[in-house]
Amino acid sequence: MEPYQSLSRSIAGKVAIVTGAASGMGRATAHLFAAEGAKVAVTDLKQDACDRVAEEIAEADVSGEAAAWALDVSDPDAITRVVGEAAERFGGIDILVNNAGFAIPADIAEQSYEDSWGPTLAVMLSAHQRMIRAALPHLRQSDSPRIVNIASTEGLGATPGNSPYVAAKHGVIGLTRGLAVDLGREGITVNCVCPGPIRTGITDAIPEEHKTIYAKRRVPMRRYGIPEEVAHMTLSCVLPAASFLTGAVIPVDGGLTIKNA
Repeated sequence: MEPYQSLSRSIAGKVAIVTGAASGMGRATAHLFAAEGAKVAVTDLKQDACDRVAEEIAEADVSGEAAAWALDVSDPDAITRVVGEAAERFGGIDILVNNAGFAIPADIAEQSYEDSWGPTLAVMLSAHQRMIRAALPHLRQSDSPRIVNIASTEGLGATPGNSPYVAAKHGVIGLTRGLAVDLGREGITVNCVCPGPIRTGITDAIPEEHKTIYAKRRVPMRRYGIPEEVAHMTLSCVLPAASFLTGAVIPVDGGLTIKNA
């Protein structure tokens, strides 16, 4: 019998880039990773919002650290610059979390549909592969390279009036699976987390009573989740010990996708 092998569950000292990290699930992920000892590149559209998160992490007196970069992930040149600066600042990249996103409702019959389609695909699909391509030379130097793409339960189904978002999130799942196959031989894992109804900026506009009704009807756990619950699943995917997990699509949805499946 082979001896038991102890695998590391620590990301202390690892370097992580998190997009969309100024709020919601991205902010929770940045906080959690830093609390676990990682060096975190906090990126989002506005520098002051990123600075606030980095300052929160510093004030929390955790074992990790954070630095902030403004990054519009729809800008390929900005991606190349920021990924390079983060790698230089922290001495490499071990973890990439593609989290940036938004939702613009769209009616396929209206001319305004194009106003949602273009930006949605640019930020929530094209940007993922560009971030990965920019980080890849650094990930190849890591002893436990990890990529996590944040999709949605909208990548596993659909709700009305949201088809650009649905298309992007289905694409993220396909990209995850394809790159898990392409990069597996190099030991680079690529996984996908699919949040369901979570309390974030996207869902803030939904009245509380409507959230309650929806959760009781559709979610076995009968509530909305919080960003930290998604962040902890993301952490599980980037642990050194998660070395044989790749191409996985993991709903964090309180049971939404399996109810009446």
